[in-house]
This record gives sequence, structure tokens and C-alpha cells, in this order.
Amino acid sequence: MTSTFENATDVVGGTESPAPTVIAIATQKGGVGKTTTTVNLGARLAMAGYNVLIVDLEPQAQAGTALGVTLGGQEDEQAAEAELRRSLGYILQMALQSFPRAHLQEAMFDRTDEVLEGFDGHGRLCLLASEEASMSAAQNAFVTKPYKQTATLRHLLLAEARGFDFVLIDTPPAVSHLNAVALAAADYVVTICIPEYQSIKGALVLSAATHAVETNTGGECKPQLLGALLNRSNPESKWTNQDVDIRNGMVGDGIGAEPGRGLFPFFTDVRKDTRISESYIYGKPAVVRFPNHACGKQYTAVVEEILDRIDLPREKWTIADPILLEESADA
Repeated sequence: MTSTFENATDVVGGTESPAPTVIAIATQKGGVGKTTTTVNLGARLAMAGYNVLIVDLEPQAQAGTALGVTLGGQEDEQAAEAELRRSLGYILQMALQSFPRAHLQEAMFDRTDEVLEGFDGHGRLCLLASEEASMSAAQNAFVTKPYKQTATLRHLLLAEARGFDFVLIDTPPAVSHLNAVALAAADYVVTICIPEYQSIKGALVLSAATHAVETNTGGECKPQLLGALLNRSNPESKWTNQDVDIRNGMVGDGIGAEPGRGLFPFFTDVRKDTRISESYIYGKPAVVRFPNHACGKQYTAVVEEILDRIDLPREKWTIADPILLEESADA
């Protein structure tokens, strides 16, 4: 595949920079590697020269931890209050009530120097951090508001995240109002499967939910499913019948699939690799720590596929092929 990274651009000057492209990394099942996928794809885009904002919409705040930022625990009362006001949950609560709040550019944490040190030509890598209590309160606040308020995060990003090329949203792994907020905020959605049957069902539900956003928001929000990433996969030489079933379930009806009938799987899988999970404790994604190892190269290839799909109509996408059972290894 021809690299598209050379298209990365600097922040556009002036008062009306282009709005960012917003991508939600969403699942209906926990434990599939959603957060690690979000931070690795975001970091790889930034390594290529794009300006990237990671939005941590999950109460557990794992994306922040993966990038070396943890909110909460400040003993000084004033410092704790100032930190809380920078949390995305607090900002969403204030925005829902039209109360004074921090501008997104003031609230975000710039992780560029800490994470991307040593890489020439990189862009910015910033984070809108989460905190459990305030994000849980924000979710409860959305429950009490009309559905049109689901687009609140999208409005904030389009107005206050200009200058970023991409925004990647890490979402809660369940059907929730925060998940709906993420889908409404997104231009594109990437979902994740692992080699377990139940992950396919959850991804197909997410496909249908993504399609329904346009109707539910009266046409204001129109997210498009970009595809599904097979994460923590086994080498093809060791695929069992179940692995084949998972891959073929992702392909579904192929490139012309209706919502809930196919997931347009990426050609590239991300294989099981302890480097990916171990990188979490260092506050730097695996693609930064191991860019020339298999995991780094796989995330690079996935990012290139994402950029290609954004630029091309769906009928020109390259998706993974279905696999015949006789071509796989037996269980």
C-alpha cells in the first residue's frame, strides 16, 4: 500500500482553521483493546506530522493513563479544584447547562514533548483527560437532557479543536449515553473485534447504532463506519476454525454490506504482543516505544488504511477477504 503520511500538514494559521476529522474508536464489548488502539493510532498519526487530540470519554480514564496523565488525588484543595475543571466530564456538564467553563484549548494536556521526543517532523499530541466522578456525573446529566444534546461534544470539538487534523475519541465499552455522545461527535467510527464470537455480535450492533445516529439527530450528525480492526489476533499459520469464523463474520456481506451485515475489516490485523500492554505503564504507546517492531509496523499499516478509506468512496476500499475453512488450521 502506498504511504499517505506525506500528506500531513501543519496547523493552518488565521482565525478560522479547518475543523478536525473526528474518529471514534468504539465497541459494545469491554476488554478488546479499545484504549490501546486509540492511543497507538493517535500517536502514530502525530509521529507522521499530524496534529492529534485524544479525547478520553471513558470514566475509567485509561487513555489518560496510557499517555501519562492521571487526574485526581491532589491533596491541595485549590490544585484539586483546578484539575477538576480541566476534566472533560466537568466541561461537558457545564456545557450542558450553559455555565462558564474552560475552553478546550485551555483544558487539554499537551503530551507532545513527553511522548514524541526523538521523532523528527512530528505534529502535536494532546489529550482531553477524564476523571471518574465528573464523567459519571456527565453521563447522568445527558440522561436528563433531550436527545439533541447528544451532539454537545461534536459542537465543542468543531468550535474549539480547530488547528488539529484529527481527534480520536476513546469511548466506554457499553451501550450508554456517553457512547451515543461519541458516535454523534464522530465523522468516522472504527470498531474492534478479537478472536471471540461475542465480539462480532457487539461490533454488528455498533454498526447499526452508528447508522441510526443520523436519524436520531435529525440529520445533524452523520458518522460513517470506517471498518473493524481484528485485534490480538493469532498468526494466520495458527488460525483455528474459530479464528476463520471470526474473520468471515467480520466480512459479512462484503463491501456492499448494509448496517449490521458487515464490518469492512481492515486488511491489517494487530497481533498479540506483550509490548503493547506493557507500554501502558510507561505512559507511551507501543508504536512510539517499538516503531520498528511488528506491533509498531502493524499500527502504521492500520493508520495508512484509515487514511485511504477517508479519502476514497467505500466501493474502492480494500477489505480483508473471506477465508475457506479448508485453508485454516484445525482447532
